[in-house]
Order: sequence, then structure tokens, then C-alpha cells
Amino acid sequence: MGVAVLLPLWQRLLITVAAMLAVSFLASLLWSSLLGWAIPGYVSGVIGGLTALPVWEFLKRIRPSH
Repeated sequence: MGVAVLLPLWQRLLITVAAMLAVSFLASLLWSSLLGWAIPGYVSGVIGGLTALPVWEFLKRIRPSH
């Protein structure tokens, strides 16, 4: 039985923040193209936060290849 090697914390944080920003930006573009006005900041934050949860859980399961 060996020790499970996870991605380093800084890599998981970087990927999660990048995913949050990308999804939030895409949601903003989609919202403004469909409705014609800017998305409220709190809605964008909620979308980014909800994106972070499954991304973080997925990244905890990934093992780096050697």
C-alpha cells in the first residue's frame, strides 16, 4: 500500500481559479448577448463559485503521471 500522490495545492488552486474566471467570463458574454445588458456581479460570482466546487473535487482525484 503506497501513499497517494495528488497534484500540488498550488496547481489545483491555479486551475480552479482559471476555470472560475473562464466560466464567469463566458457566462457574462452569453448573458449580454442574449439579454443586451451586463450580468450583475453577484450572479457572476455565484456562477464562478459553483464552477469551482466540481473542478476542485475533480482535481483532487487526478494523480500526476510520472
